[in-house]
Amino acid sequence: MEKAHSTETETGWRGSREGWLEAAYGALVNEGIDAVKIKPLAESLKLSRTSFYWFFDNRDALLKALADMWEARTTTPLTRAARDYAETEAEAMLNVIGCFLKPETFDAKLEFAMRGWGLKDPAIMARIVEADRIRLEALSGMLERWGHPPQDADVRARTIYLVQIGYISMRVEESLETRVTRIPNYVEVYTGRPPEPREVARFRARFGLAPEG
Repeated sequence: MEKAHSTETETGWRGSREGWLEAAYGALVNEGIDAVKIKPLAESLKLSRTSFYWFFDNRDALLKALADMWEARTTTPLTRAARDYAETEAEAMLNVIGCFLKPETFDAKLEFAMRGWGLKDPAIMARIVEADRIRLEALSGMLERWGHPPQDADVRARTIYLVQIGYISMRVEESLETRVTRIPNYVEVYTGRPPEPREVARFRARFGLAPEG
């Protein structure tokens, strides 16, 4: 555990818990977990190391807060999207797919960084495994509510989820238009039913895209 030297003085401005956490987030997604250390974070924020301890007991507390942030920015919105109101199964699937398309509802950079962190830390890997279980359960549960038998729902849920994790793991770079253009086909693959043109048009409008054609 890193300790502040007794000779360090307060700067008079300690920052905020959110500021320290966002700095840790930036270090994690840009450089990996080994970069999340108190001294470099303090230097990046132009704060003293001692100011860190006003908000966190130690580095481990900061790391726990980062892992909690990850769950709040990925698992929570995804499971919520799987429960969102929909008039049709295609619309329900579009709710889920739409969740993955915005960093506000699924932080892909943080997801990628967490999986890298998990390779070094068994406790973090255990949290990732549990998150995978929760996410798959939410997706399969949604499909079962639309009439898919349990085995079919499970396989379809895995197809949805593993495709998305593949996008993240491969760090695929493509325009929003390119990705959205494929989505009606994904919906048909995932559910067995294509979306209606009006559903596609509404979905595109959600992302500020004009109707196709």
